[in-house]
Amino acid sequence: MECDMRNRTLVEETRAFPSRWLNEPMDRRSVDSSAFTALAPLAVLLPPWIVAIFVLWIPLGIATPVDFLAFAIVALLGGVVLFLRPVQRIVFVRLLGARTPTPNELERLEPAWREVAKVNGFDPGRFVLAVVDADDLNAFACGGHLLVVSSFAVDHLTDDELTGVLAHELSHHLGGHTVALTIAQWMSLPVLGVARLGIHLRNLSDRATSRFGARSTLLRIAGVAFTLVLTGASRLLLLGLLLAQMLGNFVGRGSEYHADRRAYEMGFGRELLNALRHVSDKQGRVETHAGMVVMSHPPARTRIARLEAMMRDGARP
Repeated sequence: MECDMRNRTLVEETRAFPSRWLNEPMDRRSVDSSAFTALAPLAVLLPPWIVAIFVLWIPLGIATPVDFLAFAIVALLGGVVLFLRPVQRIVFVRLLGARTPTPNELERLEPAWREVAKVNGFDPGRFVLAVVDADDLNAFACGGHLLVVSSFAVDHLTDDELTGVLAHELSHHLGGHTVALTIAQWMSLPVLGVARLGIHLRNLSDRATSRFGARSTLLRIAGVAFTLVLTGASRLLLLGLLLAQMLGNFVGRGSEYHADRRAYEMGFGRELLNALRHVSDKQGRVETHAGMVVMSHPPARTRIARLEAMMRDGARP
């Protein structure tokens, strides 16, 4: 019995060790609860998306026998292409304002990425690395295979810290956090496009009313009414986008904690912790589009405290 209890204790302690210490590959994709809470913003985005798709369908429906429901389903399923690596490399990277890393940046990123890939037991080429030009320490994961790191992070983090950051972003993919995010990005395109079209038509209506309204009271009233309708519709669409983004930022905080834990379990907790200390020093600097992503992250100090607690509770003897 004593021997059996010792063996059990040894097994339990061994399971607490991060995989990198044991030189064992991590389990690959394992969807966690954050992947499901990330679906909430889609529910908010769905009504404005339906309105936008309907507006886009109107000319097609007039000219062809295409049914609205069929058009909407095809439009939604079109987002599947964003999960394909070639599309992410050529289209999605630019859509996010990112770019292919330069040779010097690849010299920094590739060794760190190879180490993370080795621990997880897959080919480094399975994912796409990209860089966004920004003066903030930041990184994010999108699509099914895209990992984006800010140019500032590449230039200022150490090799070990880059490894921790990449392990964290990979954890978002492995936890299924990026699926709903990518669908939301796809759904936001027609909403934003129709809202911008409405604003453009409103401006044209304003100019037409100013030019021809003086000749006829009826034309002036019609022009003002048309302008008000376009203004209200555009603002409602943009409001839907804003609400979905705010809710996404709120529920996204839980996914950050899950990704931190998974990175720790890979064996990159110390590296991520050191990178987060840089973020903590610069917290509050949000100057670029990429920097806005940090608003969905919990405070760096909170994440640091959680990681330190993980390492104390599960530290290797």
